[in-house]
Amino acid sequence: MPKIIYNDYQGNSKTIEVDNGLSVMEGAIQNDIPGIDADCGGAMACATCHVYVKENWFNKLPKPEDAEVDMIDMAYEPKKNSRLSCQVIVSDELDGLEVTTPEKQS
Repeated sequence: MPKIIYNDYQGNSKTIEVDNGLSVMEGAIQNDIPGIDADCGGAMACATCHVYVKENWFNKLPKPEDAEVDMIDMAYEPKKNSRLSCQVIVSDELDGLEVTTPEKQS
């Protein structure tokens, strides 16, 4: 089972095993990871699952769709490595993926 590393903005870290096929957001919700609110439940109708993907992983992920890019624009302090964790699907290739939550969600 792939391990996803969830960091908060203060540098605290939790490594969680997440089932293939779940989103990074679903793994966070199932394991009570703070900083990922997921108000819309993964419908891409909010940006409260916004994360920063560690630079060395960003280009290994599928490119975000236009709707995700538009939603990220509404997130708190978006950066070039911002993604919505509901749109990142866990697979064996993502074992060791590292994401960081922003200081707050919008």
